[in-house]
Amino acid sequence: MVLLCKTINELRSQIAIHRYQHQHQIGLVPTMGALHQGHLSLIEQAIADNDIVVVSVFVNPLQFAPQEDLANYPRQLEQDLQICQELGVDLIFAPSPQEMNSGGDTEALNSTTAVIPPQNMTQALCGKYRPGHFTGVATIVTKLFNIIQPDKAYFGQKDAQQLAIIRRLIQDLHIPVEIIGCPIVREASGLALSSRNQYLKPIEREEAARIYSSLQKAKAAFYRGELKAIALINLVKQELSSVERVKIQYVDLIDPVNLQSLNQIEQQGLLAIAAYVGSTRLIDNIVLQKRQPIIAIDGPAGAGKSTVTRHVAHQLGLLYLDTGAMYRAVTWLVMQSKIAINDEPAIALLIQDISLKLTSPNAVNLPTVVHIDGQEVTNAIRTPEVTANVSAIAAQSKVRTKLVEMQQQWGKAGGLIAEGRDIGTSVFPDAELKIFLTATVAERAKRRWQDLQNQGRDDISIEQLALNIQQRDEQDSNRAIAPLKKADDAVELITDNLTIEEVIEKIIELYNQI
Repeated sequence: MVLLCKTINELRSQIAIHRYQHQHQIGLVPTMGALHQGHLSLIEQAIADNDIVVVSVFVNPLQFAPQEDLANYPRQLEQDLQICQELGVDLIFAPSPQEMNSGGDTEALNSTTAVIPPQNMTQALCGKYRPGHFTGVATIVTKLFNIIQPDKAYFGQKDAQQLAIIRRLIQDLHIPVEIIGCPIVREASGLALSSRNQYLKPIEREEAARIYSSLQKAKAAFYRGELKAIALINLVKQELSSVERVKIQYVDLIDPVNLQSLNQIEQQGLLAIAAYVGSTRLIDNIVLQKRQPIIAIDGPAGAGKSTVTRHVAHQLGLLYLDTGAMYRAVTWLVMQSKIAINDEPAIALLIQDISLKLTSPNAVNLPTVVHIDGQEVTNAIRTPEVTANVSAIAAQSKVRTKLVEMQQQWGKAGGLIAEGRDIGTSVFPDAELKIFLTATVAERAKRRWQDLQNQGRDDISIEQLALNIQQRDEQDSNRAIAPLKKADDAVELITDNLTIEEVIEKIIELYNQI
């Protein structure tokens, strides 16, 4: 049952119960309410990573200029409460401006101690057009950190300038919180989700989607070798020049860490835009990073992901990031350490400093070579005993958090391919190529039935297999941690009438187009 707290004392009392009596890890998701799917993705990640999740709902007067939409900004606390209740949030903090001592008007900074970010970071991008905005953001976020003292805090990549400033803030002020940046969530059209999207008329929403397509056009040019800022920026402007209702405020290419303008990309750059669609101001961005491409393959059980992924890795010379082998290795280590499978605190401590090494085999039909803490366990992790326990280990949030961090660390250099349920949506949201590999339930049931027939088993019907697969799909799509879903920018491959060789050929063809 989610608990609503409207005062600082009430919130602190509840946090004290969890932290000091139960030693719970606390995650914070700061919001201004009017929750949409983008917020939900942050909350879901926080729930996966932490024992207790606090969602703050506070429309911050400090970050609105006099001409901006403070009075009209959507406020729907009851609806937000219902959403948080359904997701499993523990605490909602919804204070008044007076409770936060931020005042209720544009002179609010005169009545509270302001936290002022570095000027060279606030003068870029939105800071040129929204004076005082990031001081308002930094002030309230710092207050939330001090009030709640979370272990982790979650922010969306859509507000990339805010994310960079907050990361600098906690570094400069030595605030002991880990900042987690989460990928942009988009509508099917590519339009980045925002509370302000509800202001858009249908025709405006349609044309607003061209903002993302303009960034994608620049991204395609980048992967063809265009590194100069002026050329990438002009591609965005040219793409939007014929869109009647979209009026560009700025397009810039900056360093995503220090927010300074770039003449060209050396390693990575943030291509960011702000534009008015009608009277609604929208922002969006993409990160352009020089590295070997990553292929992320997601899809339901029985779609042939593992077989296809191994073959594509072998043919392209990519590292096959065998995420399943990673969870098996941790399961083996837990069992070897004589720790109970359900002893989550002990397991979290055990894996805190583990070392994992994956090596692609020389032949496509051989398993990934796995070392854990220096010991080769390739065959040991594939015993029936490990198989029987791996699901219980993989379901533990601390295990998932640790292994995802390791996977993302490998991903910094690129040159890999991975498959699973949320590789493109969560693990590698900036993968250069995302594939959603699927097939109809009937087709997957037929394939599984044929496999069983080849093994000499005829004790289950195709109809029962289809029912089992359908139930598995529903469970995978609705689970709290890492639900199965197609990334907005993924290419869907329906494999019903395709051979494995044809699927592999299509993926390699897409890879060669990057």
